[in-house]
Amino acid sequence: QVQLVESGGGLVQPGGSLRLSCVVSGSSFSTYDMGWYRQAPGRQRDLVAAITSGGSTNYADSVKGRFTISRDNAKNTVYLQMNSLKPEDTAVYYCHARTTFFPVHYYWGQGTQVTVSS
Repeated sequence: QVQLVESGGGLVQPGGSLRLSCVVSGSSFSTYDMGWYRQAPGRQRDLVAAITSGGSTNYADSVKGRFTISRDNAKNTVYLQMNSLKPEDTAVYYCHARTTFFPVHYYWGQGTQVTVSS
């Protein structure tokens, strides 16, 4: 079973920065498409940023220019650098993996809380 473990969340003031990390178990990380999602209380879980196994990225409009997703295949890790944080970025952030070979599987991390408040 593939496991995803997030870290790096916490409390930060508006305008501050955080870097989230997600370590993925196993030997197939480089073949996975990876993503970061977030879910605020009473809201649905939405995609924040994604990176394919080939390194292509895409972002939600609300975070473009502020967040950067990256991956280090040697460390089985995907990152989310979050700058210029706003109170509306407050949510639980989840790491997501999708296999790119048949059969397709989806995996989630346990989530890490990010709170942006003064």
